[in-house]
Amino acid sequence: MPSMMHLNLFIHGRGHHEGAWRHPKAARLPLTDIGYYRGLAATAEAGLFDSLFLADALTLGQFDEVGSSPKGGLEPLTLLAALAGTTSRIGLIATASTTYTEPYNLARQFASIDHISGGRAGWNIVTSWAPGAEKQFGHDRQPTHEDRYARAEEFVRVVLGLWDGWSEDAIIDDPRSGRFADPAGIRPTNHVGQHYRVAGPLNVPRSPQGRPVLVQAGSSDTGRRFAARYAEAVFTAHLEKATAVEFYRDLKALVAEEGREPAQVLVLPGLSAAIGSTEAEARQLEEELNALTDPEVGRARLSGRFGGHDFSHLPLDRTLSVEDFPAPKTVQAARSRTEIITGMVARERPTLRQLLQRLAGARGHFCMAGTPEQVADIMEDWFRCGAADGFNIMPPVLPAMLDVLVEQVVPILQRRGLFRREYGAVTLRGQYGLPRLTGGEVRRAAE
Repeated sequence: MPSMMHLNLFIHGRGHHEGAWRHPKAARLPLTDIGYYRGLAATAEAGLFDSLFLADALTLGQFDEVGSSPKGGLEPLTLLAALAGTTSRIGLIATASTTYTEPYNLARQFASIDHISGGRAGWNIVTSWAPGAEKQFGHDRQPTHEDRYARAEEFVRVVLGLWDGWSEDAIIDDPRSGRFADPAGIRPTNHVGQHYRVAGPLNVPRSPQGRPVLVQAGSSDTGRRFAARYAEAVFTAHLEKATAVEFYRDLKALVAEEGREPAQVLVLPGLSAAIGSTEAEARQLEEELNALTDPEVGRARLSGRFGGHDFSHLPLDRTLSVEDFPAPKTVQAARSRTEIITGMVARERPTLRQLLQRLAGARGHFCMAGTPEQVADIMEDWFRCGAADGFNIMPPVLPAMLDVLVEQVVPILQRRGLFRREYGAVTLRGQYGLPRLTGGEVRRAAE
Protein backbone atom coordinates (compact mmCIF):
# COMPACT_ATOMS: atom_id res chain seq x y z
CA MET A 1 0.00 0.00 0.00
CA PRO A 2 1.41 3.45 -0.90
CA SER A 3 1.87 6.07 1.80
CA MET A 4 -0.47 8.48 0.00
CA MET A 5 -3.64 7.55 -1.86
CA HIS A 6 -3.96 8.14 -5.59
CA LEU A 7 -6.98 9.86 -7.13
CA ASN A 8 -8.18 9.57 -10.71
CA LEU A 9 -11.14 11.51 -12.12
CA PHE A 10 -13.38 9.42 -14.38
CA ILE A 11 -15.19 11.86 -16.70
CA HIS A 12 -18.49 10.44 -17.92
CA GLY A 13 -21.19 12.53 -19.57
CA ARG A 14 -22.67 15.06 -17.15
CA GLY A 15 -22.10 12.68 -14.26
CA HIS A 16 -22.07 8.97 -13.53
CA HIS A 17 -25.67 8.74 -12.37
CA GLU A 18 -28.11 7.95 -15.16
CA GLY A 19 -30.31 10.85 -14.09
CA ALA A 20 -27.45 13.36 -13.85
CA TRP A 21 -28.06 15.04 -17.21
CA ARG A 22 -31.54 16.11 -16.05
CA HIS A 23 -30.46 17.46 -12.66
CA PRO A 24 -30.23 21.26 -12.19
CA LYS A 25 -26.69 20.94 -10.77
CA ALA A 26 -25.41 19.34 -13.98
CA ALA A 27 -23.57 21.32 -16.67
CA ARG A 28 -25.60 22.45 -19.66
CA LEU A 29 -22.72 22.63 -22.13
CA PRO A 30 -22.97 20.15 -25.02
CA LEU A 31 -20.99 16.93 -24.62
CA THR A 32 -19.08 17.99 -27.72
CA ASP A 33 -17.95 21.30 -26.16
CA ILE A 34 -14.22 21.20 -25.39
CA GLY A 35 -14.74 23.92 -22.78
CA TYR A 36 -16.71 21.49 -20.63
CA TYR A 37 -13.84 19.01 -20.47
CA ARG A 38 -11.22 21.72 -20.00
CA GLY A 39 -13.13 22.97 -16.98
CA LEU A 40 -13.29 19.51 -15.39
CA ALA A 41 -9.60 18.90 -16.09
CA ALA A 42 -8.67 22.24 -14.55
CA THR A 43 -10.66 21.48 -11.39
CA ALA A 44 -9.10 18.03 -11.03
CA GLU A 45 -5.63 19.48 -11.55
CA ALA A 46 -6.30 22.18 -8.96
CA GLY A 47 -7.28 19.32 -6.63
CA LEU A 48 -3.90 17.66 -7.31
CA PHE A 49 -5.46 14.53 -8.82
CA ASP A 50 -2.98 12.06 -10.27
CA SER A 51 -4.92 11.60 -13.47
CA LEU A 52 -8.15 11.86 -15.38
CA PHE A 53 -9.74 9.12 -17.44
CA LEU A 54 -11.91 9.06 -20.56
CA ALA A 55 -13.85 5.90 -21.40
CA ASP A 56 -15.02 5.10 -24.91
CA ALA A 57 -18.16 3.84 -26.63
CA LEU A 58 -17.64 2.48 -30.13
CA THR A 59 -21.34 2.57 -31.04
CA LEU A 60 -24.32 4.80 -30.40
CA GLY A 61 -25.91 1.86 -28.61
CA GLN A 62 -29.55 0.93 -28.59
CA PHE A 63 -31.74 3.48 -30.33
CA ASP A 64 -34.48 3.14 -27.71
CA GLU A 65 -32.04 4.63 -25.18
CA VAL A 66 -31.11 7.71 -27.21
CA GLY A 67 -34.44 9.43 -26.71
CA SER A 68 -34.06 9.63 -22.94
CA SER A 69 -30.35 9.12 -22.29
CA PRO A 70 -27.50 11.35 -23.47
CA LYS A 71 -25.37 9.77 -26.18
CA GLY A 72 -22.62 11.03 -28.41
CA GLY A 73 -19.47 12.74 -27.20
CA LEU A 74 -15.94 13.33 -28.39
CA GLU A 75 -13.54 10.57 -29.43
CA PRO A 76 -11.27 10.10 -26.38
CA LEU A 77 -7.81 10.11 -27.96
CA THR A 78 -8.57 13.31 -29.85
CA LEU A 79 -9.95 14.84 -26.65
CA LEU A 80 -6.91 13.70 -24.67
CA ALA A 81 -4.58 15.48 -27.07
CA ALA A 82 -6.64 18.66 -26.74
CA LEU A 83 -6.54 18.50 -22.93
CA ALA A 84 -2.78 18.04 -22.99
CA GLY A 85 -2.46 21.62 -24.18
CA THR A 86 -4.53 23.14 -21.35
CA THR A 87 -3.11 21.12 -18.43
CA SER A 88 0.44 20.74 -17.17
CA ARG A 89 0.62 18.11 -14.39
CA ILE A 90 -2.40 15.83 -14.34
CA GLY A 91 -2.09 12.44 -16.06
CA LEU A 92 -4.22 11.80 -19.14
CA ILE A 93 -5.69 8.30 -19.63
CA ALA A 94 -7.96 7.16 -22.44
CA THR A 95 -9.59 3.89 -23.44
CA ALA A 96 -8.64 2.25 -26.72
CA SER A 97 -9.82 -1.14 -27.93
CA THR A 98 -7.61 -4.11 -28.76
CA THR A 99 -10.52 -5.67 -30.67
CA TYR A 100 -11.30 -2.95 -33.20
CA THR A 101 -8.03 -1.18 -33.95
CA GLU A 102 -4.50 -2.06 -35.07
CA PRO A 103 -1.43 -2.20 -32.80
CA TYR A 104 0.74 -0.01 -35.03
CA ASN A 105 -1.83 2.78 -35.21
CA LEU A 106 -2.55 2.71 -31.48
CA ALA A 107 1.16 2.72 -30.61
CA ARG A 108 1.67 5.82 -32.77
CA GLN A 109 -1.28 7.64 -31.21
CA PHE A 110 -0.34 7.07 -27.57
CA ALA A 111 3.35 7.71 -28.15
CA SER A 112 2.38 11.00 -29.79
CA ILE A 113 0.13 11.99 -26.89
CA ASP A 114 2.92 11.16 -24.45
CA HIS A 115 5.20 13.55 -26.35
CA ILE A 116 2.52 16.25 -26.62
CA SER A 117 1.75 16.09 -22.89
CA GLY A 118 5.36 15.86 -21.72
CA GLY A 119 4.96 12.33 -20.39
CA ARG A 120 1.43 12.20 -18.97
CA ALA A 121 -0.30 9.61 -21.19
CA GLY A 122 -1.93 6.35 -20.14
CA TRP A 123 -3.71 3.66 -22.15
CA ASN A 124 -6.75 1.90 -20.66
CA ILE A 125 -6.70 -1.48 -22.41
CA VAL A 126 -10.17 -2.82 -23.24
CA THR A 127 -11.37 -5.76 -25.28
CA SER A 128 -14.71 -4.19 -26.41
CA TRP A 129 -17.82 -6.16 -25.52
CA ALA A 130 -20.53 -3.69 -26.61
CA PRO A 131 -23.22 -5.35 -28.75
CA GLY A 132 -23.25 -3.97 -32.29
CA ALA A 133 -19.66 -2.75 -32.27
CA GLU A 134 -18.67 -5.52 -34.66
CA LYS A 135 -21.02 -4.13 -37.32
CA GLN A 136 -19.21 -0.78 -37.30
CA PHE A 137 -15.90 -2.45 -38.19
CA GLY A 138 -16.94 -4.90 -40.88
CA HIS A 139 -17.23 -8.01 -38.71
CA ASP A 140 -20.10 -10.48 -38.83
CA ARG A 141 -20.08 -11.36 -35.14
CA GLN A 142 -18.71 -10.27 -31.80
CA PRO A 143 -15.70 -12.38 -30.75
CA THR A 144 -16.06 -14.49 -27.61
CA HIS A 145 -14.68 -13.41 -24.24
CA GLU A 146 -11.76 -15.84 -24.60
CA ASP A 147 -11.01 -14.76 -28.18
CA ARG A 148 -11.00 -11.09 -27.19
CA TYR A 149 -8.41 -11.68 -24.47
CA ALA A 150 -6.28 -13.93 -26.69
CA ARG A 151 -6.17 -11.15 -29.27
CA ALA A 152 -5.47 -8.58 -26.55
CA GLU A 153 -2.46 -10.56 -25.28
CA GLU A 154 -0.83 -10.50 -28.71
CA PHE A 155 -1.92 -6.91 -29.34
CA VAL A 156 -0.21 -5.63 -26.19
CA ARG A 157 2.98 -7.55 -26.91
CA VAL A 158 3.14 -5.94 -30.35
CA VAL A 159 2.55 -2.44 -28.95
CA LEU A 160 5.23 -2.88 -26.29
CA GLY A 161 7.65 -4.08 -28.94
CA LEU A 162 6.90 -1.05 -31.10
CA TRP A 163 7.41 1.39 -28.23
CA ASP A 164 10.62 -0.42 -27.33
CA GLY A 165 11.94 -0.21 -30.89
CA TRP A 166 13.58 3.15 -30.25
CA SER A 167 16.52 3.40 -27.86
CA GLU A 168 16.96 6.34 -25.51
CA ASP A 169 19.72 7.90 -27.60
CA ALA A 170 18.51 7.05 -31.11
CA ILE A 171 17.85 10.71 -31.96
CA ILE A 172 21.12 12.65 -32.38
CA ASP A 173 19.82 15.73 -34.22
CA ASP A 174 23.28 17.22 -34.88
CA PRO A 175 23.22 19.64 -37.84
CA ARG A 176 27.01 20.04 -37.83
CA SER A 177 27.75 16.37 -38.32
CA GLY A 178 24.75 15.79 -40.52
CA ARG A 179 23.54 12.95 -38.28
CA PHE A 180 19.90 13.07 -37.29
CA ALA A 181 19.55 9.56 -35.84
CA ASP A 182 21.56 6.44 -35.13
CA PRO A 183 20.00 3.63 -37.21
CA ALA A 184 21.44 1.08 -34.78
CA GLY A 185 19.13 2.51 -32.09
CA ILE A 186 15.99 1.89 -34.15
CA ARG A 187 14.91 -1.75 -34.30
CA PRO A 188 12.19 -3.40 -36.40
CA THR A 189 9.54 -5.41 -34.57
CA ASN A 190 9.23 -8.28 -37.06
CA HIS A 191 6.21 -9.71 -35.29
CA VAL A 192 4.42 -12.62 -36.93
CA GLY A 193 1.63 -14.07 -34.78
CA GLN A 194 -1.80 -15.61 -34.90
CA HIS A 195 -3.64 -12.30 -35.23
CA TYR A 196 -1.05 -9.72 -36.32
CA ARG A 197 1.89 -9.32 -38.67
CA VAL A 198 3.76 -6.09 -37.89
CA ALA A 199 7.17 -5.28 -39.32
CA GLY A 200 7.93 -2.04 -37.47
CA PRO A 201 9.73 -0.01 -36.42
CA LEU A 202 7.37 2.68 -35.16
CA ASN A 203 7.80 6.06 -36.81
CA VAL A 204 7.48 7.96 -33.51
CA PRO A 205 10.61 8.13 -31.27
CA ARG A 206 10.63 6.83 -27.72
CA SER A 207 8.27 8.89 -25.60
CA PRO A 208 9.09 10.82 -22.40
CA GLN A 209 7.90 8.03 -20.07
CA GLY A 210 9.56 5.27 -22.07
CA ARG A 211 6.05 4.05 -22.66
CA PRO A 212 2.62 5.33 -21.59
CA VAL A 213 1.19 3.87 -18.38
CA LEU A 214 -0.87 0.72 -18.94
CA VAL A 215 -4.30 0.65 -17.27
CA GLN A 216 -6.81 -2.20 -17.24
CA ALA A 217 -10.28 -2.72 -15.84
CA GLY A 218 -11.18 -6.39 -16.26
CA SER A 219 -12.02 -8.29 -13.07
CA SER A 220 -12.97 -11.70 -14.46
CA ASP A 221 -10.50 -14.56 -13.93
CA THR A 222 -9.08 -13.95 -17.40
CA GLY A 223 -9.07 -10.20 -16.89
CA ARG A 224 -7.21 -10.49 -13.57
CA ARG A 225 -4.49 -12.64 -15.12
CA PHE A 226 -4.17 -10.17 -17.97
CA ALA A 227 -3.90 -7.28 -15.50
CA ALA A 228 -1.30 -9.16 -13.45
CA ARG A 229 0.90 -9.51 -16.54
CA TYR A 230 0.59 -6.02 -18.00
CA ALA A 231 -1.33 -3.43 -15.96
CA GLU A 232 0.27 -0.71 -13.87
CA ALA A 233 -3.06 0.64 -12.62
CA VAL A 234 -6.31 -1.29 -12.37
CA PHE A 235 -9.75 0.31 -12.32
CA THR A 236 -12.16 -2.05 -10.56
CA ALA A 237 -15.80 -2.05 -9.47
CA HIS A 238 -17.12 -3.21 -6.08
CA LEU A 239 -20.40 -2.70 -4.27
CA GLU A 240 -18.87 -3.35 -0.84
CA LYS A 241 -15.52 -3.21 0.94
CA ALA A 242 -15.28 -6.97 1.54
CA THR A 243 -15.12 -7.85 -2.15
CA ALA A 244 -12.69 -4.97 -2.75
CA VAL A 245 -10.32 -6.36 -0.11
CA GLU A 246 -10.57 -9.84 -1.65
CA PHE A 247 -9.88 -8.49 -5.14
CA TYR A 248 -6.93 -6.42 -3.92
CA ARG A 249 -5.26 -9.40 -2.21
CA ASP A 250 -5.91 -11.73 -5.14
CA LEU A 251 -4.60 -9.33 -7.77
CA LYS A 252 -1.45 -8.46 -5.82
CA ALA A 253 -0.75 -12.20 -5.39
CA LEU A 254 -1.21 -12.78 -9.12
CA VAL A 255 1.16 -9.90 -9.87
CA ALA A 256 3.81 -11.55 -7.68
CA GLU A 257 3.23 -14.87 -9.45
CA GLU A 258 3.99 -13.11 -12.74
CA GLY A 259 7.36 -12.05 -11.32
CA ARG A 260 6.38 -8.41 -10.95
CA GLU A 261 6.51 -6.13 -7.92
CA PRO A 262 2.97 -5.87 -6.43
CA ALA A 263 3.58 -2.27 -5.32
CA GLN A 264 4.04 -1.32 -8.99
CA VAL A 265 0.39 -2.17 -9.77
CA LEU A 266 -2.11 0.29 -8.29
CA VAL A 267 -5.67 -0.83 -7.51
CA LEU A 268 -8.20 2.00 -7.83
CA PRO A 269 -11.83 0.99 -7.16
CA GLY A 270 -14.60 3.28 -8.33
CA LEU A 271 -16.25 5.66 -5.85
CA SER A 272 -19.34 7.71 -6.64
CA ALA A 273 -20.30 10.04 -3.79
CA ALA A 274 -23.34 12.28 -3.47
CA ILE A 275 -22.05 14.90 -1.04
CA GLY A 276 -24.06 17.33 1.06
CA SER A 277 -23.43 19.62 4.01
CA THR A 278 -25.55 17.17 6.03
CA GLU A 279 -26.28 13.50 5.48
CA ALA A 280 -29.94 14.37 4.89
CA GLU A 281 -28.94 16.81 2.14
CA ALA A 282 -26.77 14.16 0.48
CA ARG A 283 -29.59 11.61 0.67
CA GLN A 284 -31.97 14.13 -0.87
CA LEU A 285 -29.62 14.57 -3.84
CA GLU A 286 -29.43 10.80 -4.25
CA GLU A 287 -33.23 10.52 -4.19
CA GLU A 288 -33.58 13.35 -6.71
CA LEU A 289 -31.22 11.59 -9.10
CA ASN A 290 -33.01 8.26 -8.75
CA ALA A 291 -36.34 9.96 -9.47
CA LEU A 292 -34.93 11.30 -12.76
CA THR A 293 -34.05 7.86 -14.14
CA ASP A 294 -36.12 5.83 -16.60
CA PRO A 295 -36.45 2.19 -15.43
CA GLU A 296 -36.82 0.98 -19.01
CA VAL A 297 -33.51 2.57 -19.97
CA GLY A 298 -32.02 0.77 -16.99
CA ARG A 299 -33.61 -2.49 -18.12
CA ALA A 300 -32.13 -2.07 -21.61
CA ARG A 301 -28.68 -1.39 -20.15
CA LEU A 302 -28.98 -4.44 -17.90
CA SER A 303 -29.77 -6.49 -20.99
CA GLY A 304 -26.63 -5.14 -22.67
CA ARG A 305 -24.54 -6.10 -19.65
CA PHE A 306 -25.75 -9.66 -20.02
CA GLY A 307 -25.06 -9.90 -23.75
CA GLY A 308 -28.58 -9.01 -24.90
CA HIS A 309 -30.50 -11.27 -22.47
CA ASP A 310 -34.23 -10.47 -22.41
CA PHE A 311 -35.39 -9.13 -19.03
CA SER A 312 -38.64 -7.66 -20.37
CA HIS A 313 -40.80 -10.26 -18.58
CA LEU A 314 -39.58 -9.29 -15.10
CA PRO A 315 -41.93 -7.01 -13.10
CA LEU A 316 -40.18 -3.99 -11.63
CA ASP A 317 -41.31 -4.69 -8.06
CA ARG A 318 -40.79 -8.46 -7.89
CA THR A 319 -37.94 -9.76 -5.74
CA LEU A 320 -35.12 -11.07 -7.91
CA SER A 321 -33.18 -14.30 -7.62
CA VAL A 322 -29.96 -15.43 -9.27
CA GLU A 323 -32.04 -17.74 -11.48
CA ASP A 324 -33.45 -14.65 -13.23
CA PHE A 325 -29.99 -14.06 -14.80
CA PRO A 326 -27.78 -16.01 -17.17
CA ALA A 327 -24.76 -17.60 -15.49
CA PRO A 328 -21.90 -15.05 -15.74
CA LYS A 329 -19.54 -17.62 -17.28
CA THR A 330 -21.91 -17.97 -20.24
CA VAL A 331 -21.93 -14.21 -20.93
CA GLN A 332 -19.61 -12.98 -23.68
CA ALA A 333 -19.92 -9.30 -22.72
CA ALA A 334 -18.39 -7.65 -19.61
CA ARG A 335 -18.24 -10.82 -17.53
CA SER A 336 -16.80 -9.24 -14.38
CA ARG A 337 -19.70 -6.79 -14.11
CA THR A 338 -22.25 -9.60 -14.45
CA GLU A 339 -20.56 -11.34 -11.51
CA ILE A 340 -20.91 -8.18 -9.42
CA ILE A 341 -24.61 -7.90 -10.28
CA THR A 342 -25.49 -11.54 -9.60
CA GLY A 343 -23.47 -11.48 -6.39
CA MET A 344 -25.43 -8.47 -5.16
CA VAL A 345 -28.73 -10.18 -6.08
CA ALA A 346 -27.73 -13.31 -4.15
CA ARG A 347 -26.78 -11.28 -1.05
CA GLU A 348 -29.53 -8.68 -0.94
CA ARG A 349 -32.46 -10.07 -2.97
CA PRO A 350 -33.55 -6.67 -4.33
CA THR A 351 -36.49 -6.02 -6.61
CA LEU A 352 -35.69 -5.21 -10.22
CA ARG A 353 -36.50 -1.55 -9.53
CA GLN A 354 -34.07 -1.48 -6.59
CA LEU A 355 -31.36 -3.19 -8.64
CA LEU A 356 -31.77 -0.71 -11.49
CA GLN A 357 -31.50 2.20 -9.04
CA ARG A 358 -28.28 0.76 -7.61
CA LEU A 359 -26.83 0.35 -11.09
CA ALA A 360 -28.08 3.81 -12.15
CA GLY A 361 -25.73 5.34 -9.59
CA ALA A 362 -22.49 4.17 -11.21
CA ARG A 363 -23.06 0.86 -13.05
CA GLY A 364 -21.90 -1.44 -10.25
CA HIS A 365 -19.29 0.76 -8.57
CA PHE A 366 -19.49 1.73 -4.90
CA CYS A 367 -21.97 4.55 -4.31
CA MET A 368 -22.61 6.51 -1.14
CA ALA A 369 -24.33 9.63 0.11
CA GLY A 370 -22.89 11.63 2.97
CA THR A 371 -21.01 14.65 4.26
CA PRO A 372 -17.43 15.47 3.23
CA GLU A 373 -16.22 13.94 6.52
CA GLN A 374 -18.16 10.73 5.87
CA VAL A 375 -16.77 10.45 2.34
CA ALA A 376 -13.23 10.95 3.67
CA ASP A 377 -13.90 8.34 6.37
CA ILE A 378 -14.91 5.74 3.77
CA MET A 379 -11.88 6.53 1.62
CA GLU A 380 -9.51 6.28 4.58
CA ASP A 381 -11.10 3.02 5.76
CA TRP A 382 -10.77 1.32 2.35
CA PHE A 383 -7.24 2.65 1.93
CA ARG A 384 -5.98 1.52 5.33
CA CYS A 385 -7.80 -1.84 5.24
CA GLY A 386 -6.12 -2.99 2.03
CA ALA A 387 -9.04 -2.48 -0.33
CA ALA A 388 -7.48 0.28 -2.43
CA ASP A 389 -4.33 2.17 -3.32
CA GLY A 390 -6.58 5.12 -4.12
CA PHE A 391 -9.83 5.72 -5.97
CA ASN A 392 -11.31 6.14 -9.40
CA ILE A 393 -13.52 9.12 -8.54
CA MET A 394 -16.87 8.97 -10.37
CA PRO A 395 -18.92 12.06 -9.43
CA PRO A 396 -22.66 11.39 -9.80
CA VAL A 397 -23.22 14.93 -11.13
CA LEU A 398 -20.65 17.01 -13.02
CA PRO A 399 -19.21 19.46 -12.31
CA ALA A 400 -21.03 20.01 -8.99
CA MET A 401 -19.89 16.91 -7.08
CA LEU A 402 -16.33 17.21 -8.38
CA ASP A 403 -16.22 20.79 -7.12
CA VAL A 404 -17.39 19.74 -3.65
CA LEU A 405 -14.95 16.84 -3.49
CA VAL A 406 -11.99 19.02 -4.45
CA GLU A 407 -12.99 21.91 -2.18
CA GLN A 408 -14.10 19.94 0.89
CA VAL A 409 -13.01 16.27 0.81
CA VAL A 410 -9.46 16.69 -0.49
CA PRO A 411 -8.49 19.13 2.32
CA ILE A 412 -9.70 16.57 4.91
CA LEU A 413 -7.56 13.87 3.33
CA GLN A 414 -4.61 16.26 3.32
CA ARG A 415 -5.05 17.09 7.00
CA ARG A 416 -5.06 13.36 7.75
CA GLY A 417 -1.79 12.90 5.85
CA LEU A 418 -3.46 10.75 3.19
CA PHE A 419 -3.09 12.95 0.11
CA ARG A 420 -0.44 15.22 -1.35
CA ARG A 421 -0.36 18.98 -0.86
CA GLU A 422 1.52 19.65 -4.08
CA TYR A 423 2.58 17.84 -7.21
CA GLY A 424 5.99 16.26 -6.87
CA ALA A 425 6.42 14.72 -10.32
CA VAL A 426 5.92 15.88 -13.88
CA THR A 427 4.94 12.57 -15.52
CA LEU A 428 2.07 10.19 -14.90
CA ARG A 429 4.58 7.48 -14.00
CA GLY A 430 6.03 9.85 -11.42
CA GLN A 431 2.60 10.62 -9.94
CA TYR A 432 1.85 6.89 -9.67
CA GLY A 433 5.26 6.11 -8.18
CA LEU A 434 6.23 4.01 -11.20
CA PRO A 435 9.70 3.97 -12.78
CA ARG A 436 10.45 5.48 -16.15
CA LEU A 437 11.09 2.61 -18.55
CA THR A 438 14.28 2.64 -20.55
CA GLY A 439 13.66 -0.35 -22.78
CA GLY A 440 14.73 -3.53 -21.05
CA GLU A 441 11.65 -3.59 -18.82
CA VAL A 442 9.37 -3.37 -21.83
CA ARG A 443 11.22 -6.14 -23.62
CA ARG A 444 10.79 -8.43 -20.61
CA ALA A 445 7.08 -7.61 -20.36
CA ALA A 446 6.63 -8.37 -24.05
CA GLU A 447 8.37 -11.74 -23.90
